[in-house]
Amino acid sequence: MPKMKTKSAAKKRFSFTASGKVKAGPAGKRHGMIKRSTKFIRDVTGTMILSASDAKIVKKYMPYDR
Repeated sequence: MPKMKTKSAAKKRFSFTASGKVKAGPAGKRHGMIKRSTKFIRDVTGTMILSASDAKIVKKYMPYDR
């Protein structure tokens, strides 16, 4: 069987923890900060762990990166 292809967009946006959970950067920090609350901006810094349903989709995009 031929190799499965990894989605290049997913490769750039997501990474995995040692236990197999998916890390991603939270959305909403690119522009328009003036209308966002200070609490929102503070909460979306750094990275977050995706929920199980979203992680299942990302793992399908990256078959060899587990």
